[in-house]
Amino acid sequence: MAACSSGRPSIPPPCSTGPHTDRAPDARALLGGDAYTGVVLTVLDNNPGWTREYAERIVTEALKFVHAASLFPTVPISPTEEVDEGWHALILHTRVYAALCSGLGRMVHHYPERPEAAREDPAVLTRTMALIEQAGYMADAELWTGHQRELVGVARHTPMPGGCGPINPGNCATHGGSGDD
Repeated sequence: MAACSSGRPSIPPPCSTGPHTDRAPDARALLGGDAYTGVVLTVLDNNPGWTREYAERIVTEALKFVHAASLFPTVPISPTEEVDEGWHALILHTRVYAALCSGLGRMVHHYPERPEAAREDPAVLTRTMALIEQAGYMADAELWTGHQRELVGVARHTPMPGGCGPINPGNCATHGGSGDD
């Protein structure tokens, strides 16, 4: 998500440092059963060899990611390569994605960028996981940190300060065009 205002964005602390419910909400509830299944099947179609259980985990994390992006529109976040597969599958289901974003209160746009070392942000995954927790969910640590519990690679790099990049909830006027992917 692009930080479209000047200055450093404020990042709330993870939920684990404050009060939270014993049971996190199920992000799958953001979509109807048929819509969720359709997105999962798209992930499977695009990734031969993945199990249905793995595809479901990826789509669920993508839903958490989009929800967090909608709640914290000025904080730069990014999905891992795996979670990005789920987000792209959501975007391909245009009516489902539009309804999801409408229900969340804002469109979360995707602005593809080519990787550039100058925009790399080593803290982006830690920040993304913290915001997913702030949204009320438990992040699937393996999809964000891998089996070794080290942060895994991001699918997109974050934008330069003040610019609009790969993720934008629709409130940044500095990026030309519609921003739809």
